[in-house]
Amino acid sequence: MSTNTAAGTGARKEARPGVGYTLDGNVAVIELRRPSAGNALDVTLRHGLFAALRRVRSDGEQVRSVLLTAQGRHFCFGQDLKEHAQALEDKSGSAFAIVRGEYNPLVEELHDLKQPVVAAIEGACVGAGLGLALCADLRVAAERARFSTAFTGIGLAADSGLSGALVDAVGASRAAELMLLGDRFDTESAQRWGLVHRVVPDGFAAAEGLSLARRLAAGPTAAYAEVKALLRSAGGASLTNVLEREAAAQERLGRTEDHHSAVHAFLAARQPSFTGR
Repeated sequence: MSTNTAAGTGARKEARPGVGYTLDGNVAVIELRRPSAGNALDVTLRHGLFAALRRVRSDGEQVRSVLLTAQGRHFCFGQDLKEHAQALEDKSGSAFAIVRGEYNPLVEELHDLKQPVVAAIEGACVGAGLGLALCADLRVAAERARFSTAFTGIGLAADSGLSGALVDAVGASRAAELMLLGDRFDTESAQRWGLVHRVVPDGFAAAEGLSLARRLAAGPTAAYAEVKALLRSAGGASLTNVLEREAAAQERLGRTEDHHSAVHAFLAARQPSFTGR
């Protein structure tokens, strides 16, 4: 995982070709493992990543947060253009079937996880790689990471949910600039625009990402799931709808062990312990 491995020595590892799945306590660490190609998303990485995300679901309450990271110097170059060029030659009529058939389900699976997701970004994070990173709830980036939408540079528009995610994150005007011009931007700009939440020295994104994921895993994960749902449904909603969704979420959380034990802990002047129940 970049320079510093995020998984602890006692972690359980479940390797798949191209993608690593590791349980570090209650953190599911999903690692892209194609560093020689900048972790470009070929069929092996796409299928492996989808399988890892489904594994998060099947592991259930054992997973309380997720870290998405990558081996080597780069997070993700986006779609493997060599594979794409071959698909254009072999079967140009269906070369873009993977958008609906693979990218869309992959992004939906990542987007819909109830657990908080942290992305740890080193080096290049472009195209569909940026789309995947923006599916995370929090992003940690190395100082010299670099970002680009990239699609218009090869005569395309966007996929991987990037257009919607950018508008949500930076607003329509900035999103238009980033997508139409496709210029590369650095970590400082990404943090200033709200795309990156923590900046660390190069080589330490995975370690900081794991630290953040462990903190989230120890927190009130039932409340985090409700927060994610509220934030995802807030765009364009009326004030009445927002207030009603918040009230319903508070009622559900008010019945949890986490809430009751935390109130008692607060009154007793001690730190609460959360179980996600």
